[in-house]
Amino acid sequence: MIPESFIQDLLARVDIVGVVESYVPLRKAGANYSACCPFHSEKTPSFTVSPSKQFYHCFGCGAHGSAIGFVMQYSGLGFIDAVEELAGRAGMQVPREASSIRRVEEVARKAPLTELMARAMKFYRDQLKDSPKAIDYLKVRGLTGEIAARFGLGYAPDNWQGLEKIFPNYNDDALVECGLIIVNEQGRRYDRFRDRIMFPIIDPKGNVIGFGGRVIGAGEPKYLNSPETPLFQKGYEVYGLPQARKAIHGEDRVIVVEGYMDVVGLAQSGVENTVATLGTAATGTNVQKLLRQASRVVFCFDRDAAGDKAAWRAMEVSLEFLVDNKSVEILQMSGNQDPDEFVREHGREAFMVQLNNATKLSEFLVRGLKERTRPYTAEGRAQLIHEAKPLLQRIAAPVLRVQLTKAIAELAQLSQAEVEAQCELKPLARSRSAPLPSRSRTSPRSIEHALLEIVLQKPEWSLRLPLELISSDQPEGAAIHAVADAMDHGELAAGGVGLLLELFRGHPQEAIVSTLAAQLAVEEPDVTALESVLNDALAKLRQVALRREIDALTTQARQGTLGPDARQQLAELLARKGGETTK
Repeated sequence: MIPESFIQDLLARVDIVGVVESYVPLRKAGANYSACCPFHSEKTPSFTVSPSKQFYHCFGCGAHGSAIGFVMQYSGLGFIDAVEELAGRAGMQVPREASSIRRVEEVARKAPLTELMARAMKFYRDQLKDSPKAIDYLKVRGLTGEIAARFGLGYAPDNWQGLEKIFPNYNDDALVECGLIIVNEQGRRYDRFRDRIMFPIIDPKGNVIGFGGRVIGAGEPKYLNSPETPLFQKGYEVYGLPQARKAIHGEDRVIVVEGYMDVVGLAQSGVENTVATLGTAATGTNVQKLLRQASRVVFCFDRDAAGDKAAWRAMEVSLEFLVDNKSVEILQMSGNQDPDEFVREHGREAFMVQLNNATKLSEFLVRGLKERTRPYTAEGRAQLIHEAKPLLQRIAAPVLRVQLTKAIAELAQLSQAEVEAQCELKPLARSRSAPLPSRSRTSPRSIEHALLEIVLQKPEWSLRLPLELISSDQPEGAAIHAVADAMDHGELAAGGVGLLLELFRGHPQEAIVSTLAAQLAVEEPDVTALESVLNDALAKLRQVALRREIDALTTQARQGTLGPDARQQLAELLARKGGETTK
């Protein structure tokens, strides 16, 4: 855990304009800065950065947040890594609690391994330059030296101990730990990768964490991957993301293929928003990571038994990460060609036609269930519901789940309610990543809602509120109490929506604060108008409290349990109510 006070100090120290501008060119637009959004494709700028609020917001796709949130979303980093990145820029030392100290120790342990992997990548790249066989292979595959350099391609020589040239201490156990060397049962050491084209796997920080090696010509396995190591967990990473990130953001779509050569070959042909899973089926972590990068994720598979199985698996693991404003799609290539072969023979435009006709996950799921269960008999329709149940239960997107439930109900000749009952579907909360409400705001739903809007613009005003009259049972009220408590303890500086968002990260009220913050994104508060709204809301709040008190005493009076003092209090409250009514 990183102390909340440090997060607030960090955000007060860094300027979001400078942070965003280090990734995206900004133009001054009045009091704010604007750009074409880096998170979706657009020609007219709708992305705004507010220096006064320390907050970014895109009116096109709804992306918004603090400087930390921007680094996380743009670079694909986790929260802690993004904090460390910004702290390094600001010259700040991240304080360490017990769990953080363990993480630092883990990072320190990995550092020497990272250095070994970087040296190995340089060795493989140097070997490629001296290998006509490997160069000819890449040329036959249509790759240029430029694209090979961009992806850091190399060649592992056909030598049992080739790495001994750069690692004189070939017996170093760290070489085994990072997966470069294998020790057999007799204790003999030899290089894991031999006579293969080498594809370095790069993490978001630019570190080499693993390798994929493709055999030249015939041979098995076709691809050989680094084993699980302290640096590399296959299910958590995808190949080619650092190289593809700019194109992914530009097109707001990411293509997921099965092989390293598919990624590089498609990039050579101008399809640069492509990544690959790493020698394993797609995982939920992969899907979650990629949906942070783009609104559309397209899984591209060969049209064979293995490809069909991989496509179904990708659909299954995607369900719990779906949101109603994003899309997961399945593209199964026609014929026996993989994406790289297809684009080399037919060209980029033909591939884009295939891509644009990819099957939506919902259609793929319903079609697959129909093929598996053949719901043309009572038994088939019963089997349909049986197989649909675990899939529907995993869907996180509320509106999409309703649509799929209706489609399955129609196939099963049941009502939507009957399918929901049989599948034991519980109501889903509105996803916090769902489309944001229109900026043309309607009247607040409640007094607490109005007060929260004010507090998000002027956090210091939370200390002026009669908190005893604001219930924390509702999300808005709970959020107001949290802001007031943070202000009272000096944990939150006045002003700055970005600071507030980080205060609520992981908080039960994060969703409502995030949504309201986006609505108020670039509006500079009119203090006079806010004062008027605040006074009106406080008057209504006191009126509600007064009515509640009168109702409670009146109920006691009807029950004959009202004592003399309480009777006097009721009379005074009624007089006060009458006086306020005549104002």
